[in-house]
Amino acid sequence: MTAIRRGMVLAAGLGVRMRPITLSIPKPLIQVAGRSMLDRALDRLDAAGVEDVVVNSHWLAERIAAHLAGRPGITLSFEAEVLETGGGVAKALPLLGNGPFYVVNGDIIWTDGGGLPTLARLAGAWDDATMDALLLLVPVNRAVGYEGRGDFHLNGEAGVPRRRRDPETSPLLFSGIQILHPRLFEGCPAGKFSLNVLYDRALATGRLAALVHDGGWYHVGTPEALPEVAALLGRG
Repeated sequence: MTAIRRGMVLAAGLGVRMRPITLSIPKPLIQVAGRSMLDRALDRLDAAGVEDVVVNSHWLAERIAAHLAGRPGITLSFEAEVLETGGGVAKALPLLGNGPFYVVNGDIIWTDGGGLPTLARLAGAWDDATMDALLLLVPVNRAVGYEGRGDFHLNGEAGVPRRRRDPETSPLLFSGIQILHPRLFEGCPAGKFSLNVLYDRALATGRLAALVHDGGWYHVGTPEALPEVAALLGRG
């Protein structure tokens, strides 16, 4: 299993769909069942042995900085303008080292399955010789709070994914949990861009892989979803 000691949590989004809550609280700091989504993500990274974590911020960045002030091993990456997922990670690359690193969305919640913890499963599936990115995918029929048409097809639990093509639906969605390698960003666009640009490039060269999540996954997209997710987490 690859030992991954660095990670990043994406926490710079505006949280528009969570308004009015996010007018005063950044979405990753919203409490769900007694713990913020950001702390839950950081707890998972800590448990996986990650020693250095970058957290990017933009909207209400001072609230995130104050919240993390007493937590060791955290470096903040402030974005004067939102750089989206790709631009945000690219900006933080000098802080993430030369090897593979975790990237986790700061506004999702997941639970582990019955075997290895989720991040350990990802690390165990990582193959540095053949991969530039490894995405964790979630079965749409087990994703709480998700109403989309899916993102990918995949043969088996691990392998090379295929994107959904309109107008079809697909059985798997991207979880917001992944392992990336710095070489994925070679020649990447400057400024604001989505990681999807780099996923498509890696797909074209056969260096994008995916693994299917075996635990729970919760999308807290609106204020109305908070009680449902909190109740489900409270029941374990």
